[in-house]
Order: sequence, then structure tokens, then C-alpha cells
Amino acid sequence: MASKKMKNANNKNSNNEKNFNSKNSNSNKSSNENASNSKDIHSNAVNNEENNENNETTIKRSETIKKVWRYLKNYRIFLILSMAFAVITVLMQLTIPILTGDAIDQIVAAGKVDFNALKEIFKQMAVVIAIAAASQWLMNVCNNKLTYSTVKDVREKAFERLEHLPLNKIDRTGSGDIVSRIIADVDQFADGLLMGFTQFFTGIVTIIATLVFMLRVNLVITIVVVVITPLSLFVAAFIAKHTYDMFQAQSEARAEQTVLIDEMVGNQKVVTAFGQEDETLLKFDEINARLEDCSMKAVFYSSITNPGTRFVNNVVYAAVGLVGALYAVHGGITVGNLTCFLSYANQYTKPFNEISGVITELQNALACANRIFELIEWEQEVKEDSDAVVLENADGRVTLSNVDFSYIPDKPLITDFNLNVKAGQRVAIVGPTGCGKTTLINLLMRFYDVNDGAIKVGKDEIDIRHLTRHSLRLNYGMVLQETWLRAGTIADNISMGHPDVTRDEIVAAAKATHAHSFIRRLPNGYDTVIGEDGGSLSQGQKQLLCITRVMLKLPPMLILDEATSSIDTRTELRIQRAFAKMMAGRTSFIVAHRLSTIEEADVILVMKDGNIIEQGNHDELVKANGFYANLYKSQFAG
Repeated sequence: MASKKMKNANNKNSNNEKNFNSKNSNSNKSSNENASNSKDIHSNAVNNEENNENNETTIKRSETIKKVWRYLKNYRIFLILSMAFAVITVLMQLTIPILTGDAIDQIVAAGKVDFNALKEIFKQMAVVIAIAAASQWLMNVCNNKLTYSTVKDVREKAFERLEHLPLNKIDRTGSGDIVSRIIADVDQFADGLLMGFTQFFTGIVTIIATLVFMLRVNLVITIVVVVITPLSLFVAAFIAKHTYDMFQAQSEARAEQTVLIDEMVGNQKVVTAFGQEDETLLKFDEINARLEDCSMKAVFYSSITNPGTRFVNNVVYAAVGLVGALYAVHGGITVGNLTCFLSYANQYTKPFNEISGVITELQNALACANRIFELIEWEQEVKEDSDAVVLENADGRVTLSNVDFSYIPDKPLITDFNLNVKAGQRVAIVGPTGCGKTTLINLLMRFYDVNDGAIKVGKDEIDIRHLTRHSLRLNYGMVLQETWLRAGTIADNISMGHPDVTRDEIVAAAKATHAHSFIRRLPNGYDTVIGEDGGSLSQGQKQLLCITRVMLKLPPMLILDEATSSIDTRTELRIQRAFAKMMAGRTSFIVAHRLSTIEEADVILVMKDGNIIEQGNHDELVKANGFYANLYKSQFAG
């Protein structure tokens, strides 16, 4: 019995082991299958991602070509003429080998030459060469006109869009990137377009015409040429497929580098003052290395095109020479015709080499064109109503009703803001940094539109969104803390926006702002030419010129955003008196951190976190002993 029990136990154990091993085996199989499936899924995902990227690139490229064509259509007459002259040029160039072959056939043997026939052939060759040269020159003229007229239109459109971009878009985009798109990318686009017109059409016409001429001479040799030559097209297509993305990356890296250089040139003093030279250099080196990598790859792939297609061309030429020689030995073709055919074989394969180079260059041009069209298609500022009103002779009344605004949708800045400004009031706006003072100015000038509520001006309380922007801004005079002067004379900068003013009016305005004294000391006075952003003028002198610019044509409403922040105290007192005259009878909005400059304001708005927390004149707010009083006391603690 014991032995039977032992046997049964052993049998059970062996069965359990078998079941366990079977389960493990099944488990291992399923895990291997799962691993295999996960690999397949990952592989499929990678392939799908690559296919999607390729499809997106193809779609983007085709859309860019369509956009380019829309600009080219304006100059279609030059396109048609260019193609016509290309046909004439090619036909004349293909006629020369025929005449050359005929001339060779006139040499029968030593001492047996038909000089009369040769003379006639040479005359014909001279006429053909003259026509070919003239038509090629005219073709190039048409190509230049077509290319640079198109590029002019694209650049004008890009700059026009820049002038109408919303400020929030400009604030979020590096100025160097925009400059790179309008200057460098357009130049690259022009180079690729010109090469395309110069060589692409000529190459296509040459291939077709050469085939026709070769078929007239010998069918079999023509078939040899046609069968071998398309290899160069496959080489070019492979390279073109891999170069577009590289040229796109090259353009983006170049733009990033331009942004950094632009920042460093404009802020070199700050970089030096904070000892950031090494960090800036490291950042530049990193971008420069990426640009080098992109450029090297793009140029490497594009440079393969020429050797690859030339190799195919040499194979074609050798095949034509070999087959033609065999035919000539058996009397199937004359020596002159063989010479003509070799010339045709060379001319037939040459366009393939040129077209492949053009295709590579066009990838760069299309990549640059895509960046330009991106800028042109950026969302522009909200268009004015078709029935927008022209604001004339505004009386200075301004009303803000339940205004909400934020730069970022999920971060409110100004909420439920209400303000009623009477005509001729001097309204000062104070508060801590970031409370919304400058934002309020941006809304008044309609640099930004309110998210909710309304801003109204005039006795009729017209919503500024129903006014033309130009007429609204003509009724404001604005002096900002950040000065802006353009390259030109002092007089040109003062009279900006008012080219019809006289020199006497300019001088009178300068005397009123106490700018006349330093202008008079300049080498050529009011005719002194200053560089970009004021050149060597001090910050205070630049700000005086900006104040003079507003003083020249006093509008009914004024905005002074830290207008005297860069001026010494003595000059500031004089300018405050000038401002007092300037603001008399005019509505004025004064943003200031130095509270001594706003003590005479009719109304002082104390802002915090986008809301008015206190409102009144200076004496009332000091007596209230609130937020304004604390600010005032902190500045005049002594």
C-alpha cells in the first residue's frame, strides 16, 4: 500500500511538474509573442511617424509651390517670353552640330575638300550662333525681370504684413528672426528661383529637342541614350528628397543665430556690465555648431548630385561612342553624323546634370520661401470695420466701461476696469511694477484690443473699435520711457509724421522743450545726421527730441509714460513747466514712478493687480493714508 501511495504521489508530482512546465512554456511563449508584438507595434509606429513626416513635407512643399505660382502669375508675359526664347536658343544650339557634321562630311579625303560648300556652311553657322546668343541674352533679361519682380512683391508683402502684425505677435517673436526671413530668406529664394528659370526650362527644352534631332539621325543609338540617361533622374530625386528638411533646419538655425547677434549688438553694454561674455559666446557656439551641422549635411547631399549625374553622363557618352563607332565601321552612319550624334549625346545629358543641381537648389529656395510665406500668413491685427469712423477734433473725453484684458488667456491682468475722464483732465497713473499702467496706455492707443468691455472717446462716446486706428492715434501725442529715433537729421526726427512743418516751427518746439540749446551745439545744428536710435546722443537728449516731436503738433490728448525718466532734475523742472503749457486744455495720461511729477494732476489713479484701488487728487490721497500715501512717504521719507 505504501509503495502504491508513493507511486501515486510520484505520479501526481510528475503530472504537476509537467503542468507547471507546460504553463511556464505557454507563459514564455506568450511573453515572447507579446515582446514580438510590442516590437512590431513600435516598428509600425516609427514607420507611420516617418510616413506622416514625409507626407507633411510633401504637402508643405506643394503648398509653397502653389503660393510661389500665385506671385509668378502677375508676370506671366515674361514667363512666356522666357520659354519662347529658351526654345529658340536650344534649336539654334542644336543646329550647330548638324552644320558641323555637314562641314566634316565635305572633307572627302586628303586634298579633296569642297571649299564652296564649307564657305556656305560657315555663313549659316555665323547666323545661327548670332541668333542663339541674342535669344539667350533676351531669355536672361526675361528671367531676371520675372525673378526680381516676384521677389520684390514677396518682400513688399512680407514688410506690409509686418506693419500690420498685432503687437503680441511681435512681442513673442525675435526681431532677428523676422529680419532673417525678410532679408536672408528672400535672397536665398531669389537665387533658387533665378537658377530655376535660367536652367530648368532651358534644360527641359534641350532634352526634348535633342531627342527629336537624334531620332532623325539614328534610332538605335537614340534608344541607347534614352535607356541609360534616366539613371541621373533617380539620383537627383533621391538627393532632393533628403535635402529639403536639411535646408529648412539650416534656415531656422540661421534665423536663431541672427536673433542672438541682434540681441547682443543692441545690448552689448548690458552683457559686458554683467560679465556675460563667456555665457553668450557659449550660446553662440552652440547655435553656430548646429548651423554648421545642418549646412554641412545639406551641402554634402547637394554636392553628391553633380558627381552622380556626371558619372551617368559619361556612361551615356561612352555608350554612344562605342555603338556609333560600330555603325560607322559597317557604313551605317557617316563620320560627320557620328560627330553630330556625340555632340547631341553630350547636350542631351548636360541638362540632366543642370536640372538635378537646380532641384537641389530649389529645395533651399522652397525651404526659405516657406518661412517667408509663414510670416505673410501670420494672423494680422483685427481689421477695421468697413464703416469705421474717422475721429476728428476729439474733445478729450475718455470712458472705460467694464474693461477686461489679459496678455495670456489664463492669466487675467485687468478685470472689470471702469474710468471716466473728462475733457482737459490730467490723469496720473501710479502703482507697483506690473500692475497694468503701461497696459492701460496700450489699450487707449489700441495697440491691443480689450477682451471684454469697451473704451469710448469723445462726447458721442464712440467705441474706439469703430474708429480708424490712424485717426485715433493722430489725436494722441505719446512720449514713452523708451526712446526711438531713426537714422536721419535732427529736424527729420522732430518732424516725423508732420513733413509739412516749417523750420521755424521745429525750432520753436525745441525751444519750448529746452532741446534747442544742445541741438545748437551739434556740428550742423538741426541738419546734423544721427545714426540708428540716436547714435552718440545721450539718453536724456534722445528723450528731449521725442518730447519735442509731440510738442510740435499738440493733439487733444497726451500720453506721457515716464517721459522725463532719463532727464536731470534741473532740466526736468523746465520740462514740467513746458508740459504744464502743453497740457493746458488737453486730456493727459501721465504714468510716473516719481510722485513729485504728478502732484498737480487733477486725478490720480492708484493701480494694483489690474484694478483701481484708490482715486483722487494728491492731497486727498495723502490724507486717506492708504497705498498712495505709503508710496509717497517712501519716496520722501526725510
